[in-house]
Amino acid sequence: MPPRKHQELLTAAVEREREAQRRLLAGDLDAARAEFAAAADLYRQSWESAHARAFGRLVGMLKAAVLAGGGPSEARYVRTALGERDPESSTASYAQALAALTLGEDRDARTWAARMSTAPDAFARTGKAISALAAHDGQGYAVALAAIVHDFEERSEHLTGVAIADTAIVLQILAGRRGMDAAVDSVVLPDYH
Repeated sequence: MPPRKHQELLTAAVEREREAQRRLLAGDLDAARAEFAAAADLYRQSWESAHARAFGRLVGMLKAAVLAGGGPSEARYVRTALGERDPESSTASYAQALAALTLGEDRDARTWAARMSTAPDAFARTGKAISALAAHDGQGYAVALAAIVHDFEERSEHLTGVAIADTAIVLQILAGRRGMDAAVDSVVLPDYH
């Protein structure tokens, strides 16, 4: 694959994710899920053709897959692709924690989430939410989720250019699968049911 192909695939993934987010904000859930599924596929292709430490693409793939209504097969892919590799990388730990949480592997989710706690604020906040979900701590999860949503509300820039708390939505979907979703009202947290 040409050296820049991975970047083209990443750009295409972000573009599809942007469209999915716009559809989600407009209330067109079926179209949003289809776009998220396409984005997940493009993130995976980009990961497979990129350098070995492009862990953000795995996070993007898994988040998009959950937003598309799935996630378990992508989570298994992440767990296999990474193994115990790069425990010092916050992004790799995020991919591992999210994958383990998606698969219901709570002990592993807590282990990897704990490795996110010394990372920059956004990683640490997300790690707290993942830890709380994995520990079935509804109150802790609600507090952590509110902090994530507040962070998205305060941002002037978003990866896709769309003001949406995609991390919070992914966590709420996974929380809902556990009967633990929290009530947070925000313009950056649209209805995803």
